[in-house]
Amino acid sequence: MKPRFLIESLSPLYEDVQLAGIFPDSKYFPDCRPRAAAQSIVAAYQRAKQAPGFDLKTFVDTHFDPPHTPDTHYESAGKPLASHLPALWDVLTRRPDSLGGTLIPLPFPYIVPGGRFREVYYWDSYFTMLGLQVSGRKDLIQHMVDNFAFLIDTLGFIPNGNRTYYLGRSQPPFFVLMVGLLADLKGPETWMRYRPQLEAEYRFWMQGAQKKALDQQAHRRIVRLPDGSLLNRYWDDSDAPRPEAYVEDLHIAQQTGSADTCRHIRAAAESGWDFSSRWFADGQHMETIQTTHLIPVDLNCLLLALEEALAKIYAAAGEHAQAGKFQVKVARRQSAIQQYCWDEQKGFFFDFQFRTQAFSNEWTLAAVFPLFFRVATADQAARVAAHLSDKFLCPGGLRTTCSSTGQQWDAPNGWAPLQWIAYQGLRHDGHTQLAGEIRRRWMHTAEQVYARTGKMMEKYNVLEPELKAGGGEYPNQDGFGWTNGVYLRLSREK
Repeated sequence: MKPRFLIESLSPLYEDVQLAGIFPDSKYFPDCRPRAAAQSIVAAYQRAKQAPGFDLKTFVDTHFDPPHTPDTHYESAGKPLASHLPALWDVLTRRPDSLGGTLIPLPFPYIVPGGRFREVYYWDSYFTMLGLQVSGRKDLIQHMVDNFAFLIDTLGFIPNGNRTYYLGRSQPPFFVLMVGLLADLKGPETWMRYRPQLEAEYRFWMQGAQKKALDQQAHRRIVRLPDGSLLNRYWDDSDAPRPEAYVEDLHIAQQTGSADTCRHIRAAAESGWDFSSRWFADGQHMETIQTTHLIPVDLNCLLLALEEALAKIYAAAGEHAQAGKFQVKVARRQSAIQQYCWDEQKGFFFDFQFRTQAFSNEWTLAAVFPLFFRVATADQAARVAAHLSDKFLCPGGLRTTCSSTGQQWDAPNGWAPLQWIAYQGLRHDGHTQLAGEIRRRWMHTAEQVYARTGKMMEKYNVLEPELKAGGGEYPNQDGFGWTNGVYLRLSREK
C-alpha cells in the first residue's frame, strides 16, 4: 500500500506555518497539497528562510496547491428550496481521486458537508443519506456505504474523515444505521454483505474488552464499571495538538499544563460535539475538559444498536451460539445504560463520570438517544419529553444544551442531526405533538435563513433564529450536507 502523507512530516515548517497565523483557518494548511516530497520541501524551507526578505506565505504558495472549497451559494440563485437541495448533491459530490497530501483517496463518489469540510465525515454522512434517500439517490448511498466499508477493510475502523490527521480517532458509530438504510432500499441480504465490516467496527470500539484487569478501569474506548459492566467512552490515540486546530489546542494545553488536555480535546472531536459544556468539568471552560473520563449515553446507545444488529445477523446465519452471546451483550449494555446514565431523581439521561462515580451535571440532547434506540421505558420517555419541552424547546427548534459558553455545541445553537434523533425518538414513544412542533420550528428556521441568504447552514441559532449561529473555532459553514439531508427527510413527514 502506498505510504500516506502525514502533515507532521513537514516539521518544522508545519508548526511554523500554524503558529504564524498566515491563514485564518488552522485547517487550511493541513489540507493543502504539497507539490514535492516532504523532505524536499523542508530542505528548501531551511535554505529559504535564511534569506533576507523571506516571506512564509509566498513560500507556501510556491510549494503547495490550495485546497478546493465547494461554492454552494451560487447554485441557489433564487431557486426555491425544494429544487435547490436536490441540485446541491452534485455540487457537494467528490469523485474518486488521488490528489495526495493528507487526503485519503476513496474508491467511490461521496458527499462532503461543504465549506471548510472538504472531505467525507463519518457521522455526518448518515444524516446526509436520509436526504439522498428522499432524492432517489440510491447510487450515492451505495457508494458511501462502500467507501466506509473500504475504510474499515483498509484501516480497521472509520476515521473522523478521510484525512491522515484523523487517523487517531473515529466518530459516533453510525455505520450500522447506514447499512440499515441501505437494507431498506436493497433488501435484508445487505446485512450479510456488510457483516465483516460491522464485526470489524465492533472490534475497534471494544478493543481491550477481554483484558481481565483494565488499567485504571479503562483501556482506549472501554471502561469497566465497579459491577463489571462494560461501557464505552470517546478516545484518541494521540495526545498532541490536532493539526487542523494546532494553535487552538496548543493554547489550551499551555493554559492547563496537563499532558492529558490534548487527548481530551481529541476525544471530544471523536464525539462530533466539538466543543460543548458537556465535556467540561465546570460546565463552562475549555480548560476543564475531561472527555475521556465520561461515559457518553449516546455512544453507548449506538453501540447497543450495533450489538443488536450483529445478534440478528448471527441468528439469520444459523450461528445460534454467537447470536446468544450478543443477545447477552445487548441485555448487559441496556442494563448498564439504565444504571449509569439514568438519573431517577432528575428524570433525565446524563453522561456518567466514571472516575468520580457521579452523573454529569450537564443537561444535553444526548438524552434523546435512548428514546431513538428504544432503550428508554415509557415513563422515562415521558419525563425526558417534559424536560425537552420545558428546557430545550426554543422558537427555532431544540437547543443542544442548557448552557451558554460560546462553544458551538451549546445554547443557543441547534443542529440538524439532533433535531432528527429527538423527533424520531419522541415519535417512537407516542409523543407526536412535541415531535411535530420540533419539526415545524426547525424547518421554519432553515427556510427563513435560506430565504434571507440563499444558504443552508451547518447549525442555527434556535433561540433567536433571526440571528446568525456562532461560537467555536470557525465561522458557521454553509452547504450543508446533514442539514440538507434532515430537512429533506423531515419534509416527507406528516
